[in-house]
Amino acid sequence: MKPMTAIRFNLGAALRLAAWPIALLALLPPDTAIAQPTGLVVVSSEKDNALTLVDARTLAVVGTVPTCRRPRHLQFTPDRKRLLVACGDSGQADQIDLASRRSVGRVAIGPDPEIFDLSPDGRTLWVSNEEDGELNAFDWPGGRKLRTVKVGLEPEGVKVSPDGSRVYVSSEVASLVHVVSAADGRILQNIAVGKRPRRFAFNADGSELWVSNELGASVSIIDTRSLKVVHTLPFEIRGMRPDDISPVDMVRSPDGRTMYVGLGRANHVAFVDIASRRVRETVLAGKRAWGLGLNRDGSRLHVANGLSDDLTIIDTGSARALRSVPVGRVPHSVVVDD
Repeated sequence: MKPMTAIRFNLGAALRLAAWPIALLALLPPDTAIAQPTGLVVVSSEKDNALTLVDARTLAVVGTVPTCRRPRHLQFTPDRKRLLVACGDSGQADQIDLASRRSVGRVAIGPDPEIFDLSPDGRTLWVSNEEDGELNAFDWPGGRKLRTVKVGLEPEGVKVSPDGSRVYVSSEVASLVHVVSAADGRILQNIAVGKRPRRFAFNADGSELWVSNELGASVSIIDTRSLKVVHTLPFEIRGMRPDDISPVDMVRSPDGRTMYVGLGRANHVAFVDIASRRVRETVLAGKRAWGLGLNRDGSRLHVANGLSDDLTIIDTGSARALRSVPVGRVPHSVVVDD
């Protein structure tokens, strides 16, 4: 394996990384080097304590990477040099170098971490610790705890605002979204949403925060200026009861027009028009369509199916499933490094 190369951050690099939020790139130091993509789709497998690697072009499984116990959420550092893995049963964030396909260090981030998010400058890691009902902030990459914020029971989703000033965290039990000041940890607002809120996604300009409600078969849309729910989008699948539809992960298309929503036990992914807030298509995936990951140009959506132990690849232009690939036991999250 050749060592990872890097490209100096400039306009050309920014264009090649067009799927990145512009605000995030603007906050990086001007001399930041961006890691060269590996061309891999990476899936965390909770029961295998490993990451499964899939070639993004051929869709063939090309290897695995051992990691800490019960790997779940995955996210790249802003320079894309490392992939961070939240490991629920070991209370750690593993740092994976995809070029060498190995762990390069683990940092303690509290008990039962599930979802995390990095500040736009990559210096603060915000983590939901489900067992303790806490949102914790850690200096990154040092791992020193900076702040603890008590929130509702079973927090999961964590999302930092594009400007880094706020942190949103969902409480599954309380059916609340807590809005936290990143500067001092104060809770600025508690927003009632649907039943068992799970994950977040922003629209293109950050004016809306979408919240998936797993047991509400819906998405709540929050206006980020007023901090009020302005719309609730219900999901329906013909022949299924609302209890069978459990939306969890969401990802926005690079052009900002479509929100893809994994419908969990309904085994489908919804294609939602963001402007009209209407479902355009639903596409059958595997059993418990859970984690979602888009490639750079948005042409392929990768769906981690937690109960069929596979990854379904969907062509977004035709809204058609191309293939399903076995990716280990209980796949949770997926990212694409293309």
